[in-house]
Amino acid sequence: MPTNSLMRQEVLETPAAVERLLKGSRSDLRAAGDMLRELDPKVVATIARGSSDHAATFFKYAVEMRCGIPVASLGPSLASVYGARLRLAGAAAVAISQSGRSPDIVALLKAARDGGAETIALVNAPGSPLGAASARELSLQAGPERSVAATKSFVCSIVAALALLGHWSGDEALLAALQALPSRLDEAARADWSAAIEPCAKASSLYTVGRGPGFAIAAEAALKFKEVAILHAECFSGAEIVHGPVSLVEPGFPVLAFLPDDAARPGLQDICRRLHDSGATLLAVGGSPVGTILPHASTGHPLTEPLSMILSFYAFVEGLAQAKDLDPDTPRGLKKVTETV
Repeated sequence: MPTNSLMRQEVLETPAAVERLLKGSRSDLRAAGDMLRELDPKVVATIARGSSDHAATFFKYAVEMRCGIPVASLGPSLASVYGARLRLAGAAAVAISQSGRSPDIVALLKAARDGGAETIALVNAPGSPLGAASARELSLQAGPERSVAATKSFVCSIVAALALLGHWSGDEALLAALQALPSRLDEAARADWSAAIEPCAKASSLYTVGRGPGFAIAAEAALKFKEVAILHAECFSGAEIVHGPVSLVEPGFPVLAFLPDDAARPGLQDICRRLHDSGATLLAVGGSPVGTILPHASTGHPLTEPLSMILSFYAFVEGLAQAKDLDPDTPRGLKKVTETV
């Protein structure tokens, strides 16, 4: 597989970026976790777009599963277009952004703060408007990301969010799993998914599937199929795909399923059997009983294992773009910083 693309280089840099984050932002993450424990919010709001919104969805599932506190995604147009006045006294608002420069994200975080929320910004770019608008700015420490597609900054966003959760909830097992993650990511970045290249290169459309935190990863994979490989992809929850979308599955239709080792896996295994029986070309990451099993680096924790899966996917989709004679670094119609209002 070619190794000269910026995207490929940044995938390989991810383990070091995560290690840098866990060391460089440790005290800030602990202090933010302590603040959330003292605040004891009854609700958490997230503010993000694109890949960062997928990271926020991952955080949503993790918080709701571990703390039982509802997490709601706020639409950025609430502030920038509709001028809504938010009532968030006693709540926490967490914004996630690689650049921290999108005007609607900044406006919404300001509105959340004006509405009484304690605000936290997870940002990769230092000195950003989003960081300035927040009460607490947590640096993702991913370093410069020159490829248009976010990779290492996405993984660092979730690692920072999980570390925040770990310090907030006192989850020592999660914090230990995060400390051990860089070595597992190093293996994940080199996983061989070449068996998936041909069926995806021939396809005009495909599905990605997951549940819980794995659903957030499946959503990110669908976006990267579109951005990097110019391949139409739709993401579905394993619970939703059988309510209609499965009707489009015919012989040879590719489905990429993410099955981390958590409580959702048995149900997803049943879905994989049904898709396989429908003739789908099933590509599975994790413990599927059918289909082409793509290797991944197990991490020993249900909230960190999806991160090894998405890093392996990033390496794969970069190779898929190369196989289709596409430049993975400069997808058509896109630029690195998208400033929406």
